[in-house]
Amino acid sequence: MEKQSRRGLLKNAASAVGAVAGAAVFVSEAGAQSGVEWKKKAIAAPPAAANPPAAPAPKLPPLFSGIVTFGNLVFLSGVGAHFPGTIEEHTKHVLDELERNLIAAGSSLQKVLKVNVYLSDMTNFARMNSVYAGRWGEVPPARTTVAAAGIPGGDSLVEIDCIASI
Repeated sequence: MEKQSRRGLLKNAASAVGAVAGAAVFVSEAGAQSGVEWKKKAIAAPPAAANPPAAPAPKLPPLFSGIVTFGNLVFLSGVGAHFPGTIEEHTKHVLDELERNLIAAGSSLQKVLKVNVYLSDMTNFARMNSVYAGRWGEVPPARTTVAAAGIPGGDSLVEIDCIASI
């Protein structure tokens, strides 16, 4: 009985390996046929709209890329609003910056698939939504909203990142 169980286990494992290998061939053939180039690359963000000039960049390698494309997807790092203001002003600023970065990458707010919203205080949820709503076209993206214990930079009331198609 034990030998049959082992034999069956080995047969199942061999079948699974064959299925995975077949799926990998199918995926690579599908990618080749679609003409999508699946290569990761960073894109420089356009200069900020009306922000004061930044301090000279350190000579260390960057910790992250603000905009990265992979195939027909674009990934934007979180954007915050680091100036005194209301949640409405911060949300508008962040969405405007995201839109500029998406356009620089060849996309738009209407092509956003997934959004993560980080609020410094969940009591700002409804007021943030009043500015957020309607910026995404007819079909809004999937979204997660959480309260962050500390948004980097310290004074931003909201930070948003997203994934979009190109």
